[in-house]
Amino acid sequence: MATVYDTCQREAPLRLPLLGADDPARIVAWRHGEPVCVARFLAQVQAVAAELPTAVAAVNLCEDRYAFLVAFCAIALRGQANLLPSSRAPQAVDEVMAVHPGCYALGELALDPAPRGYRRLPPLDGTSPREPAAAWPTIPAEQVVAIGYTSGSTGTPGANPKSWGSFHASNAGNLAMLRATVGPHFGIVATVPPQHMYGMEMSVLLPLLGDVGVHAGRPFFPADVATALAEVPAPRVLVTTPVHLRALVESGVGLPPLAAMLSATAPLPVELARAAERRFGAPLLEVFGSTETCVFASRRPAAEEDWSLYDGASLHPQPDGTAVEAPQLGAPVTLADIVSLSHDGRRFRLCGRHADLLEIAGKRASLGDLTRRLLAIPGVRDGAVFQLGGGDALGVHRIAALAVAPGLDVHAILDTLRRAIDPLFLPRPLKLVDALPRNETGKLPRAALLAMLGQHDDE
Repeated sequence: MATVYDTCQREAPLRLPLLGADDPARIVAWRHGEPVCVARFLAQVQAVAAELPTAVAAVNLCEDRYAFLVAFCAIALRGQANLLPSSRAPQAVDEVMAVHPGCYALGELALDPAPRGYRRLPPLDGTSPREPAAAWPTIPAEQVVAIGYTSGSTGTPGANPKSWGSFHASNAGNLAMLRATVGPHFGIVATVPPQHMYGMEMSVLLPLLGDVGVHAGRPFFPADVATALAEVPAPRVLVTTPVHLRALVESGVGLPPLAAMLSATAPLPVELARAAERRFGAPLLEVFGSTETCVFASRRPAAEEDWSLYDGASLHPQPDGTAVEAPQLGAPVTLADIVSLSHDGRRFRLCGRHADLLEIAGKRASLGDLTRRLLAIPGVRDGAVFQLGGGDALGVHRIAALAVAPGLDVHAILDTLRRAIDPLFLPRPLKLVDALPRNETGKLPRAALLAMLGQHDDE
């Protein structure tokens, strides 16, 4: 009997380009006041990749955004995953490395102390070390190129692997949203670190996969933001957070003309959004997502309360939150956010988070709304309301708050709150502090809040 050969060959794995447009002259970044083209960038990426050790993953600790881009792509081209701790604090880095035996750390600075297996990038200034390879680099769509860790604002940081295919899909939504406001070509200055998923999406993936250039720095002070923006040609997009945005508005520092501002990582008060638009003469867009989902919706808070879903995204309310479906997700992800849908499910309004909803003596409130009312008190510059662990005999947890309010005392703040909320939800204790323990993206890790209050979590 003749041998029968199966003509159905297994399809080769899908591969996706490392960069979205095969134009060697395209500007991918501005560094030290000068543009960096794709040809030079690729040459440096390939040179770094050739020197990396064999491993499954590497912690990308680069602070310079261009160095991060080079390291990110070099690690991915070696078939490895970029590990992105929620913080670059030594303890956070050590904890992530302990979960990934055999990994190493990569950065552009001389660190002391340095993580085990730490390797420094070669200098990235000057001419390219060699010509880039003729073939345009690609990466398997299913390859995990990054593992992001949540901030710990609601508990222990968790790992979230991201494939190159999922990043392509999430970037398409962000690019379409920004192009609708700014146009096809623009430059980005970001105040958020690239290790954070918001920073990854808006300052790493956009320059890699869109016709977008990014400033290499991460300016912190308002004057530094203005200087960085001046080094990027128009149209310019500022990627920032509510904390940085408030500092910019209150500083009085002038900024070069902006095409748009982008905010995430924390709720954006509508009063601040309107003040920023008046101050800088540009629309302020807010994006909605998480480390687990990436961005899947946006809105302009100065003009609308509802969020608009990206194409291909859908929400399904659940008893404990909302299930999210999006092109970048292989399976639905349930977030703790409670939403109400409208416009045939294409728009939604946030009603709070499942974990934030409070019920005491049959009355309900949310931590988010309580925090908003605290921040609305004249003289309160920053604040947060949160629940303590260890409930009483009936399972009721005390409510606490931290506030930055120079010139006010606790009694004045509580008296004002008493007129705005049910006394059952007044925070006790309420502690005045010089500054909240926000991390570099403006979030408030629960452990840091409790430590500042002098408490610990009993749960």
